Amino acid sequence: MSSPAILEVADQVFRIETGLYRHGLAACYLVRSHDRLALVETGTAHTVPRLLQFIGELGLTPGHVDFVMPTHVHLDHAGGSGDLIAACPGAQLVIHPKGAPHMLDPARLIAGASAVYGAEGFARDYGHLLPVPAARMIIAADGQEFDLAGRTLTFIDTPGHANHHGCIYDQRTRGFFTGDTFGISYREFDQAAAPWLFAPTTPVAFDPESWLTTLDKLMAFQPTAMYLTHYGRVDAPETLVDGLRESIRALAAIALAEQDRDDAGRAVRLKEAVSRHLVANARAHGVDMDHGRIIELLALDTELNAQGLEVWLKRLEKSAAGQVLK
Repeated sequence: MSSPAILEVADQVFRIETGLYRHGLAACYLVRSHDRLALVETGTAHTVPRLLQFIGELGLTPGHVDFVMPTHVHLDHAGGSGDLIAACPGAQLVIHPKGAPHMLDPARLIAGASAVYGAEGFARDYGHLLPVPAARMIIAADGQEFDLAGRTLTFIDTPGHANHHGCIYDQRTRGFFTGDTFGISYREFDQAAAPWLFAPTTPVAFDPESWLTTLDKLMAFQPTAMYLTHYGRVDAPETLVDGLRESIRALAAIALAEQDRDDAGRAVRLKEAVSRHLVANARAHGVDMDHGRIIELLALDTELNAQGLEVWLKRLEKSAAGQVLK
């Protein structure tokens, strides 16, 4: 199943393919109000030229961008922030307070990503990370509203997937730009009844209890749609949220099952368990595509989810050991 690289998914809300890894994996969004623009998510440095090109196709310029709003500082969401701020002279970066230091000095993000992907892989997939000057940042508070030429965008603090995560509520469409907070839903897995969602437990700050509380916070707005980074618009979120809650709990349970087992082989066991769970969950949802294709589409998420669960489990074990010592 293919979809256009750029698609208007709501009133003057455009989903833009970032080009990361494969088509349909990661998106960012352009919001327009009259001749003013906001970009929610940035993709990587490689994505920025296509964003600027699209702005030109709208008959506008980078000078019409008021806000750049990554939901959190993971590189598929915020990697192009420095380039966009440099290219858009009047734009401010709206960022979670815990993410701001990494945008001011991205050295730790670069080091961490290079350690995982290698220098060559980092350059190929992410390009580079430019710092954002402090004077060009707005450290967003929970509930803070941003006026885009009469269109109100509200920042909501949403920990759970990451402790530096914020979602953006568009009052005009009653939709949330959810980053990773409302899960992952690839269009290839859509069924007639509903899309399939699962939780991304990417390293390093998975917190299932906070995440469940965050979902309650989002649903209190009674949103009509969620604009996912991975991937695109999903409707009737009230019919989907329980499945996402179950995914969070099930993935946490996979990690907790390892608590009394030897560390040796844990990473492999977690990856295998996550893979089995995701495939079984997709099948239960009615996905009937070839097994190998499911594995292929979920390969990156399987790896990252397993890594994130292992980090979370180690954090729990360290915390428990500290309690014993006290």
